Order: sequence, then structure tokens, then C-alpha cells
Amino acid sequence: MSARPVLDVKNLKKYFTASKGLFSEKSLIKAVDDVSFCVEPRESFAVVGESGCGKTTLGKLVLALEKPTAGHVYFEGQDMAQLSGRELRKLRSRIQVIFQDPYSSLNPRMTVEDIITEPWIIHDMHLDPETRARKLAKLLDDCGIAKTFLPRYPHEFSGGQRQRVGIARALALDPELIVADEPVSALDVSIQAQILNLLKDLQQERKLAYLFISHDFSVVRHLCTRIAVMYLGRIVETADSETLFNDPQHPYTEALLSAVPVPDPSIEHRRKRIILTGDVPSPLRLPSGCRFHPRCRYLADACRAQDPALSEIRPGHLAACPVQPFKKRRSDAALIAL
Repeated sequence: MSARPVLDVKNLKKYFTASKGLFSEKSLIKAVDDVSFCVEPRESFAVVGESGCGKTTLGKLVLALEKPTAGHVYFEGQDMAQLSGRELRKLRSRIQVIFQDPYSSLNPRMTVEDIITEPWIIHDMHLDPETRARKLAKLLDDCGIAKTFLPRYPHEFSGGQRQRVGIARALALDPELIVADEPVSALDVSIQAQILNLLKDLQQERKLAYLFISHDFSVVRHLCTRIAVMYLGRIVETADSETLFNDPQHPYTEALLSAVPVPDPSIEHRRKRIILTGDVPSPLRLPSGCRFHPRCRYLADACRAQDPALSEIRPGHLAACPVQPFKKRRSDAALIAL
């Protein structure tokens, strides 16, 4: 690991103000609430959770598209909130994003060539024709895009082809960190595998770091080395990929993993599926104590009283559970693992 992470998020918070009615008092929606993690150079770090847990808001904060209510986002030691407009613009060339929807993230009035080369214009990269042609050819080759695509428009391509164009655009400025917000969720399963393999190959070749935002554990296990599980604005567990899948230490993580299908029918038949009861609490009315306790099958008195912080289970493995009920039977843990 590097002495300095490429991305260091410390105690990050983002609260939105909401009104319950025309004359009622305003309340806070804690979309991101005291989140901390780091991403090392060349690492793939995933943030996983249900829709509405704050993943995308977290991504926007990292990209400086939203201003944090509190906390800090450091990119290679620089506090992004303290940068001037010019400094932030310069830094943005080193942090790029791959969007979720390849159908709406590409300008329909621009050709593929214009879309891929637009970042060079925005960041005032005055490339001579030879250099421009060489860099463009390299991007096309790396992303599996045929040269014949260049004069065509996004509506002429499939979702997977469009996402390849989006990836090429993200790589145009040779970034060090890419924020990938559900980059394969809108694609067919067979195409998902192709895009994930492409991202993996690009990471090795270009020495990229990924912040990968997803709700799909099977996707992040294929690509990411470390995973953070998010619930109602907070990270409830973080560990390396293999440890998290084989020995989850938070009830929410355990339930999510039990819902991931296994391709082997014999194992799938014997697995115990954990069905969470109740609905996700409203972010306007967060439960007291542990935010997961209304749906937790290990509920104890301490869960209603204590608001647990992440604590270290073993080196590199942290979980936020007030009673740590996981003196679990190893056979069930093995059946839950993929």
C-alpha cells in the first residue's frame, strides 16, 4: 500500500433540508452521515447498498459536484473543498466518472469522435494533429471501439457499445481515479461481463484506481479488492472482498449476501435465505440506536440504545454492530458465501 492514498474521505456528511408540509418545520435528510474510507493507488474499492442508502450522493461529493455539510475529501493529500475554482478544474482532469445510464450520458447531437475528444477541448489541451490521432487511436483500441464508429451518433449503437464510448471519454485525460456509478446495471448480463473485464484490463494497463458504486455483490466481487457496505447514509461494514463474502460481521451484510444467487443448483437449494422484515426506515425519521435494528433478526436491548461506530473485528475488517452477534455456526457462513 502507498503511504498516501489517492482518495481519503474523512467524516464526510451531506444533509439536505426537507419540509414535511406547507406550515410544518423543516427536518434534515442525512444522505451521507459521517462516512470515512480511503482508496489506495491502483485499488478497486466498492461501496455497496440498497437504492436510497446514499451511494450516489457520496460519489457526487467525491467528484466535488456537491458541497459537503461537514468532513473532508482529500485527493492525493489535497482538500478538495479548499481549492479555488481554477485549482479544482485542474484537479478534475485526474478524477473522471463513468455514468450509470449509457443512453442518457452521451450527447445525442455529437459524434463518437466529438464525445471522446471533448475533454481535451474543455481542459485546453492543444494537441497537434499527430498526437491527437495517436491518442485517439489508443483510446479506441483500449476500449474495443472500431474506427468506423467515429463519425456516427450514439443512437446508432447498443447499450454496451455506448458504455465503451463513455469509458473512452473518461480515459481521455489519463485520470488516476475513476468513479464508476453503477456502470453495468443498465446492461444485459452477458454485456456486463464484457464491460467488467474491460474495466479490469484497463485498470492493470493504465494503473487506475476505482471507486465502484453498486448494489450488486456479484459484480463488485469480480472487480473489487475491498468492499464497504452502506445502509441509511452510513458504512456498516468494510473488509477485503474474500473476507466479506466468507465471514460477514454485520446482519445487513449477511442478509444481502444470502440474496445473491449461486450458479450451482445443489448449493443454492441448501442455502438459507435471510428475509428482512419491515421496510427501510425513512431518512426523515431515523430509528434510535442502530439504524438497522428494526429489521435485524439478532435484535437486543443494546441495539435500541447504542448508535454503534465501526470497530475492528480483525486487521482491515470493521463492522458497526453493538452486540456483535456473530458467534455464528460456520456451516451457515459457508452456505451464505458465494
